[in-house]
Amino acid sequence: MDKIPQVFPWVGAEELSNITKVIENNWLTEGPFCKEFSDRLNAMIGCRYGVFAPNGTLALFLGLLALGIGPGDEVIVPDCTFIGSANAVILTGAKPVFADVSRETFQIDMKNAEGLITGKTRAIMPVHLFGMSSDMKAVMDVAGRHGIKVIEDAAQGIGVTYEGKHTGSFGDVGCFSFFADKTITIGEGGYVVTGDEKIYENLLYLRNQGRLDRGSFIHPAIGYNFRITDIQAAIGLAQLEKLPVIIKRKLEIYRLYREGLDGISEVTFPGVEKGSNHVPFRVVILVPDAGKLMEYLDKRVVQTRSFFYPLHRQPCFKNGGSAGYDGAGLVNSVYGYDHGLCLPIYPSLSEADIRRICGRIREFYGE
Repeated sequence: MDKIPQVFPWVGAEELSNITKVIENNWLTEGPFCKEFSDRLNAMIGCRYGVFAPNGTLALFLGLLALGIGPGDEVIVPDCTFIGSANAVILTGAKPVFADVSRETFQIDMKNAEGLITGKTRAIMPVHLFGMSSDMKAVMDVAGRHGIKVIEDAAQGIGVTYEGKHTGSFGDVGCFSFFADKTITIGEGGYVVTGDEKIYENLLYLRNQGRLDRGSFIHPAIGYNFRITDIQAAIGLAQLEKLPVIIKRKLEIYRLYREGLDGISEVTFPGVEKGSNHVPFRVVILVPDAGKLMEYLDKRVVQTRSFFYPLHRQPCFKNGGSAGYDGAGLVNSVYGYDHGLCLPIYPSLSEADIRRICGRIREFYGE
């Protein structure tokens, strides 16, 4: 019996049709599909301006650069997140400082984060993890009191709102990812939004070799190549059309998992941040023995994923490294790694496969 994969992008005839149109137009670089995709994203997210980036990590890097973050600065990053969040800070020459997360939702703990603010702190990076929003009221309150910037890592945040407002639209900039496992995908790609015209101008210069006009060879500023292709945007537009169905299907799959695992005393589900909706990015569960359960499932039916390895424990940050943080007080990110695992939730996952997965988990716990 085939193993159920962790990630399975939902692409088909709609994406292929749009790609064919790109080929027929013979405009492969950023063009009409990119313009339409950008306009549609801005309208959905609720931001006036947006630019593409090659991937989510570079979207964060681009956003940080546009905010003027650089050497000597510190940026507060949750300890429970993909390493790209911290690496984007390091790319600017600044230092990520790791904050703990909530034991209930695994979103950034703003009481812990506020205690890390120093005279060098220039920004804070809430990460909207597992398909829900961070507590953006608390984030914006702390940032406002201390006069620091907010860059939202909304890589997993498409379709996610906080008190009715889309993730990515609260801070100075918001950054998204369209990697293959995201709610909508273009294979690789990122997006940076802002409501600030000056930041938008910075983004335009930084992503286009220090110029506003692609046809010019006069470069008023230092910039780089952060562009994508119309082929990617064509896929993205098809995915965006599917988004309501994707969200509906993810919620249905999540419900089936909740029903299938109901009554297993060893299995609990994290809570959802108050004020946030929930567009499940993975089916996240907490168990006493996550490593053993993952090994059991991997040998039998399904690919699983652990929670993110705590950033302060990363070998590349050994002895402080670029982060310079000893991990004191980061108990909840460690708890999440020790007890959390992620089950697949892609739209084409069948009810029969969900029953297989839940059955194996029950089998593991002797039910």
